[in-house]
Amino acid sequence: MSKQLLFLPGPVMVAPPVLRAMDRPLIDHRGPEFAEMLERISAALRPVFGTRGEIAILGSSGTGAMEALVANLFAPGDRLLSCPVGSFGKRFAGIATAYGCIVETLETPLGAAVDPAALQARLRADLEKSIAGVLLTHNETSTGVANDMAALAPMLREHGAITLVDSVSGLGASEFRMDEWGYDAVATASQKAFAAPPGVAMVAVGPRARERLQNPALSRFYFDLRRALEFSHLGQTPWTPPISILYALDVALARYHAAGMKAAFERHTRYADIVRGSLQRLGFTLFSQPGAHSDTIVAAYPPPGVDPNPLLQTLREEYGIVLSGGQAELAGKIVRFGTMGDVDESDFQTAFAAIEVTLRTLTSGVA
Repeated sequence: MSKQLLFLPGPVMVAPPVLRAMDRPLIDHRGPEFAEMLERISAALRPVFGTRGEIAILGSSGTGAMEALVANLFAPGDRLLSCPVGSFGKRFAGIATAYGCIVETLETPLGAAVDPAALQARLRADLEKSIAGVLLTHNETSTGVANDMAALAPMLREHGAITLVDSVSGLGASEFRMDEWGYDAVATASQKAFAAPPGVAMVAVGPRARERLQNPALSRFYFDLRRALEFSHLGQTPWTPPISILYALDVALARYHAAGMKAAFERHTRYADIVRGSLQRLGFTLFSQPGAHSDTIVAAYPPPGVDPNPLLQTLREEYGIVLSGGQAELAGKIVRFGTMGDVDESDFQTAFAAIEVTLRTLTSGVA
């Protein structure tokens, strides 16, 4: 297979040193070398989460981390307020429903971020405090929308519900201050802004969430965060971990911090600006609304008369440029262009040159 340039919501382009790390021989996951690596990974993650608290490392995708949060913090019959801004927010709600929670949805138009005033109004109307938890998405790759997590934090603290955050595609690319803002549990994964291979999920647990882990009525086994945190204090994981992926994540995090966290935020913002501007110059229409743009994924309608599917197919097959299409109700309507991974501005120039040529080809017969 010829080399492809991935501009996906994940997985992303991974730097050669990170890939080479997986070639190392395996080690004892109950031994001192593994314990040292696990502590390095946890220490590297804390400032990115914006927490001084505990972090559980899970062998799973980001969805596994989301399931772990629900399974460990809520019981059947608990009422949760879901605040989706796309498919992955709806997935979070679907997980909660599968675990027997009663899920209410705060509706937000697709392409928009959660309205802080609407959230505040709903929470203040909950006079009996029947809402036990709130499900939030930091960054939604299906719509190219990012929520202002700092702006949402005050009304959440005022209500007191336990807050769960899917930051799988947000953490590492934009600022998150878990402790300062008062979020209780946050999930992310290896294959997004950290530019490592998929297979590791990470969960940060605040004090209020830690207390709820002790509820004996909750059903969980593989994703038991109590056990995961207990083993983390021993420098281990409860179950056999994806050692090779952790090697890669260890190197990826070292590279991330060597370049600087602030530099990572600025880079993703700059790349997203480049993508939005370039797409608009080529006739695309942004899907996300002003003030709600994500720094890790740009979603856009193609120019009039251009079907996204042949566009994406031609870019992949003729040029090795891999973008994503839409999901659910947006399937066949939009394209999604990711900014994460081991890519630079020359890669974006290559991609947009290919897009421009492909658009000319696809529209050459259009009157």
